[in-house]
Amino acid sequence: MTRFARWTAATAAALLVAGCGGGSSGDGENEGKNSDSPSAAAPSSATPSGPPASLTSQKLDWGRCKATSDSPAPGNDWQCATLKVPLDYAKPDGETIGLALIRSKASGDQSDRIGSLLFNFGGPGGSGVSTMPSYESVVGQLHDRYDLVSWDPRGVAASEGVRCRSDKEIQAAESVDATPDDAAEETAYFEDAADFGKGCEKAAGKLLSHVSTTDTARDMDLMRQVLGDQKMHYFGISYGTELGGVYAHLFPKNVGRLVLDAVVDPSADTVGHAKNQALGFQRALDNYLTSTGQDPKQGSQKIADLLERIDANPLATSSGRKLTQSLALTGIVLPLYSEQGWPTLTSALNAAEDGDGSELLALADGYNDRDSSGNYGTTTHSQRVISCLDDKQRPTPAETKKQLAEFEKISPVFGNFLGWDTAGWCHNWPVAGQYDNPEVSAPGAEPVLVVGNTGDPATPYEGARKMADELGKGVGVELTWKGEGHGAYGSGSDCVDSTVNGYLLNGTVPKDGKVCS
Repeated sequence: MTRFARWTAATAAALLVAGCGGGSSGDGENEGKNSDSPSAAAPSSATPSGPPASLTSQKLDWGRCKATSDSPAPGNDWQCATLKVPLDYAKPDGETIGLALIRSKASGDQSDRIGSLLFNFGGPGGSGVSTMPSYESVVGQLHDRYDLVSWDPRGVAASEGVRCRSDKEIQAAESVDATPDDAAEETAYFEDAADFGKGCEKAAGKLLSHVSTTDTARDMDLMRQVLGDQKMHYFGISYGTELGGVYAHLFPKNVGRLVLDAVVDPSADTVGHAKNQALGFQRALDNYLTSTGQDPKQGSQKIADLLERIDANPLATSSGRKLTQSLALTGIVLPLYSEQGWPTLTSALNAAEDGDGSELLALADGYNDRDSSGNYGTTTHSQRVISCLDDKQRPTPAETKKQLAEFEKISPVFGNFLGWDTAGWCHNWPVAGQYDNPEVSAPGAEPVLVVGNTGDPATPYEGARKMADELGKGVGVELTWKGEGHGAYGSGSDCVDSTVNGYLLNGTVPKDGKVCS
C-alpha cells in the first residue's frame, strides 16, 4: 500500500526520471493550546521545558559528506554533521538520538550573509540530506546570502530511519488489492496493514512514539540555536508546509522569514486530506486530458475502465512482474506531479491499453523507490510512522465503506483508492495518534509567505488560503500562481520566484492575495 506522498515537484521530477530510468528558545509558548491532546497511549503531552544547555551549546563536527543509498556524495561545497536531540522532549535531559544534517555555506560576500535557510522537501519521510544538493540549482540566488541547510528528520534515512519490511516482503505485498472487491480481498488488505504496523513497531521500538511533526518542529528550533541563528528562516514544501506551520505555532517569537509552498490544508483531518488529494489529482488529470484534446469526463472513464481490467487481469511487463491495479494507479499519479511528465503518461497509458504494463510499472517503481535490482527505499515506511503518530483519526472499515461513493464522485480514477486508504493506512497502529489536525495559529509571529498553485495535484490550491487564515491575521500572507504541478517556486514563473526571493533576501512582504499568472 502506498499513500500519495506530498513531495516537492523537483523530487517528483527526479522520481520520474528514475522511474523511466542563537536567540530565545521559545520553549513552545503555544504548546497545549490544541484541545486534541494525545491520549494516554500516545506520547506524553506534558509541556517540555526546552533542551538543556548540553544540547543547545553543542558544537557540530562538520565534515565531508558521504554517499547515501540513493545518492552519490555531493561536491566539496557540502558538509555533513550529526545533531544530538532528545528522544523525548518531555524528558529533555534523557536519552538522545542523532539527526543527519547537510549544509553549504553562503556563496556570496560573508558581510551580506543573512543566516541559515532550512529546507524540508515534503513526504513526510523525504531525506533532506539526499535532496538538498540537487535543489541548489533551483535556489542559487538564495545561496548567495544564506547557508543552505537541510536534514533527515527523526525516523527518516540517516536519522534513525525506520525499515518496517524487507524488500521481499514489500514486493509480496504488491499483490494485495488496495481497493478490495470482496470479503477475502478486504480481509487480506487489513491484515497486510496491521502486519506493516507490527513490523514498524518491532523495527522502531520506543522511537515509534517520538517521530511526530511536533517532535520535528522542536528539533528545528534546537537546530536553529546550534546553528547560531537568532531567527528561524525556513523553506517548507508540501508536507514541509505543515511542519513549518506547527513550528510557527510552537515558536512564534522565533519566526524569521518562512516560505510555505505547495500547502497542506491544516484544517483537514485524515478523511479531509484524502478527499483533498482525490480532488487535486482528478483536477490535474482533467487538465492533462484537456491538453491532449480529450474530454476530461470521457478520458477519466476510459482510464477507470482500464484500471478495472487490470484489477481483474494484471498486465504482463518486460521485467516478468505483473502490473496490478494499485501499481498502475501509482504509475499514473507520478507524472501528474509535473506538467513535464504528461508526455510520459501518454506513452505509458497507450502501452497499457495495448496490453503492456512495463511503462506504468517503471513509473510506479520510481514512485515506490524501487531500483532495478529490486531494492526498495524506506521513504514510505517513514511516511507512515510519522503520519500515523500525527493523525488521531482512525476510520473503521464500515465508516470507510459509507464514504466510498462520495470519494468516487470526487474522482472516478483516484477516489476508491484514497477512500480505502483512510481506513487501511493506520489500521491497528501500535501507537495512538496525536491530533485530528495540526495547530498552526501563530499570534505575534512575523509575516509568513504562503504560496499556492491552482493546478497542484497533491496539495490542492484551496489549502493555501486556509493555512494563511489559520496562521492568523497579519501573519499568513498568500501568494497565488495560476500554474500546473506540485509547488510553484522554481517552476517557471518569474513572478513567483522574484516575489519569494524578495521576501527571503530583502524582507519584502507582498500584498496578501497577490496573483501570478
